[in-house]
Order: sequence, then structure tokens, then C-alpha cells
Amino acid sequence: MPVVGRGVDPRGSIGGVDGREAAERFARVWEAGWVRGDVESIAALYAEDCVHRSMPFRPLHVGRAALIEYLRESFAEDRAVDVRFGTPIVDGDRAVVEFRVVGEGSTLAGCAFVRFGTDGLVAEVRDYWHEGDGEPTGRLFF
Repeated sequence: MPVVGRGVDPRGSIGGVDGREAAERFARVWEAGWVRGDVESIAALYAEDCVHRSMPFRPLHVGRAALIEYLRESFAEDRAVDVRFGTPIVDGDRAVVEFRVVGEGSTLAGCAFVRFGTDGLVAEVRDYWHEGDGEPTGRLFF
């Protein structure tokens, strides 16, 4: 039986919010927002007191304001040309979604591990990604 977080119905409801719906919204908004560099639409997915980590050994971004600063810096470094997010894999208040971003200078391929609050906003997210040239090898989970 899967482990279910506080306030989460084992069928995927988070305090009345559908976990699958929250995860699919996360993927759609990130996919469209990243290619446009739309920090505001992405930031609106996150709780005010969210915790974001981009890669395991990087510092945390605590709070929406810190996330916004990180996004602005990241989007300024390399403009995204093509962004694709896969179908999220959801278990209650948690989801994982694979992504691939072709930029002007390189390609990112990775996964976001997300925990949603009872309001459906991102409470915590951790990204794992790799950067390289061209397309990732092997079949993606899209």
C-alpha cells in the first residue's frame, strides 16, 4: 500500500483538491511558461512558503520570492526554444514528472519531484536534471 501524506486521501484527493489535476496543471504551466520565460505564471503554482531545490547539492530556495529570483536568473541565462513535460506520475499529494528543455545553448533533461499542499499549490519540489548537447538518448516517458 502506498504511503500517503497528511491530509491526503489514498484515492488522490488532497484536502478536497485532486492530486492528479494539480500535477497536470504543474506540468502544463511549466511547459508553456518556461518557453515564454513567464516567471509569474510559474510562481503562481507555488505556495507562499514553498521550498524549492534545483539539484541535490544546491542551496534551497525558501518562499515564493526566492523561487521568483531563481527563475528570473535561470531564464536569463539560456532562452528555452522547446519545452516538453511528460505525463505526471501521481500518488496522493506527490508527483514526479519528466521534462526536456532545448535551449539556445544546451539541452536539459530531468525530473521534478513535487509535493502539493491541501490547497493544490506546490509546497515542496526537488529537481534532478542533466545538461548536454542535442537530444537525450533513449526513450523518454512522454
